[in-house]
Amino acid sequence: MFDKICLILIIIGALNWGLVGLFEFDLVAWAFGGATAIISRIIYTVIALAGIWCISLLFRDRAVTRD
Repeated sequence: MFDKICLILIIIGALNWGLVGLFEFDLVAWAFGGATAIISRIIYTVIALAGIWCISLLFRDRAVTRD
């Protein structure tokens, strides 16, 4: 479940970066009061931590066992 939450956060971050790259529009900053607002910085940090966590997905076995 934690992996899925992290992947969702990464997707949100990727979409935000796409908006920044294509339209120079930062959705997180717009929604939460600017890029330097504390809530925006917290969101950026949480998404970055999710990205770091998702690196571990590259090194895991793909076999899933169900009990």
